[in-house]
Amino acid sequence: MPRVALYGRPGAGKSTFAVLLAQELAAGGAEVRRLKLGAPLYELQAVVHAMAGRPLLSGGEQDGQLLNALGSQLRRINPHALTEAFAQRVRQAEQSRPGAVLVCDDLRAPDVEAVTALGFVLVEVTAPDPVRRLRKQERADLSAGDEDHPTEAPVDAVPWRQVDNTGSLDDLRGHAARLAGEVLR
Repeated sequence: MPRVALYGRPGAGKSTFAVLLAQELAAGGAEVRRLKLGAPLYELQAVVHAMAGRPLLSGGEQDGQLLNALGSQLRRINPHALTEAFAQRVRQAEQSRPGAVLVCDDLRAPDVEAVTALGFVLVEVTAPDPVRRLRKQERADLSAGDEDHPTEAPVDAVPWRQVDNTGSLDDLRGHAARLAGEVLR
């Protein structure tokens, strides 16, 4: 079961690339399972918003400030909370879909060792700072996360592959097609 973990600075296009990569892998005949390392944070975010009387309308909203705070506090309580939950979801995917390609689109610096120990190869998605910042603004997050927050620290790892996301969506789809071809070999 091939495993790919995407990382990059906020707004680099990790989630967009993950969608395109999943489409290309599926077109190549692979079953794909996307797993978010930060899934527990999104669940907690929904609970906090509901408790505040402002429930989220879809699963896609991001309250960056809240996610930063939740990530910090969860890691303070148990530095391995996110990676332990992620490892459990990986094991579940292995059992339920043994041949599926696993794609994680939200790898963070503190989690590199645990994720690579699970057999994931690392792919860095990059974009110039002005492009990233513009993309973040266009996402219309509920609040922007702090790029200098410890949960957003750059990943210090040598990637298996790099994806330069400075071009068009079609260019990014081309990168996804090439990477899918490599993964499926």
